[in-house]
Amino acid sequence: MIDAPAAAEIPVHPAPLRQNRLRALDGLRLVAALMVAAYHYGGRDGEVADAWGSSPSLQFPTLHGWFAYGCLGVQVFFVISGFVICMSGWGRTLTSFFASRAARLLPAYWAAVVLVTVVFALPVVAYRAVSPSDALVNLTMLQQPLGADRVLGVCWTLWAEIRFYALFALCVVLPGATRRRIILFCAAWTLAAALAQAAREPLLDLVLMPEYAPFFVGGVGLYLVHRDRRDAYAWGVVAVSWLLGQHYAVARLWHAPDVDAFSYRGSLGIILVVTCGFVAVAVIALGWLRWADRRWLTVAGALTYPFYLVHEHLGWVVIEALHQGLGLPSAATALLTVAAMLLLARLLNRYVEEWATPLLRRALSSRPR
Repeated sequence: MIDAPAAAEIPVHPAPLRQNRLRALDGLRLVAALMVAAYHYGGRDGEVADAWGSSPSLQFPTLHGWFAYGCLGVQVFFVISGFVICMSGWGRTLTSFFASRAARLLPAYWAAVVLVTVVFALPVVAYRAVSPSDALVNLTMLQQPLGADRVLGVCWTLWAEIRFYALFALCVVLPGATRRRIILFCAAWTLAAALAQAAREPLLDLVLMPEYAPFFVGGVGLYLVHRDRRDAYAWGVVAVSWLLGQHYAVARLWHAPDVDAFSYRGSLGIILVVTCGFVAVAVIALGWLRWADRRWLTVAGALTYPFYLVHEHLGWVVIEALHQGLGLPSAATALLTVAAMLLLARLLNRYVEEWATPLLRRALSSRPR
């Protein structure tokens, strides 16, 4: 057990740390989303091959091996999420924390589920829509544990995020965030996740997420570094998380078991990408990218979540229309598809998130009469 000095303790509900928005973190979010898009469009087989008319390995004979590493953008997202959730959850009540997270995730998610369901139901679209019942279940974000078909392929990452939010809320937000409590949370979750991996108990795996815990915990540790770069315990949390994170990433992705995934990733390449993710967040946490404080990065951050939600499935439709329908070259098709998905993300942000997010936050934060 880590026994941090009592003198370093922070009051149970301190005033939130006032700081300028970390716009570089917004930019890193978009980079991670574009990595995932590169993977979905050119780094794997499956239904995207139907959109191209052949395997992406034939469409991108040189780049497909590089695109295969794009799936690690998810791990980068998880590190960023650990950082942001610790930052936003510090000093909040449980109600405020829940309202903030729900209002951030749900409006764009609901819109994306409805949009993809409607598009896939069109007669001119060749992809199968999920059943009406499963589409409705998807609105709860609980389709994964219930075994329902997913409307959005990327929603499995949201299920991991929800479980992280629940653990952080129960262990840190509810009793009150302090430096010591957060360090103990990181240490306890890391040890418990390792024990769950050894026990091979499905329920423990479900709750503790051994293969993703190091990335969330590493992000939390990096936020503690952001608060105090001399915090040796925080650096220890980050170092252990990186060591465990690269292990799980290599074990899962070196030779992916999915028949639609390319097994072109080398272990050293996986370690390098994971390391770059941790280093990028660390550089931002240490304030070394203050010079990159540009307003357009905030816009990039606002587009990231809706882009991430819609890019895969609706990207198939656009790729098929541009490449097979209009005969555009592969590179032009990929770039135009990304541009189209970013434009759609802007529309979702402008006409869904900008009005629905504050409305939902106020509704969930208000006290019943």
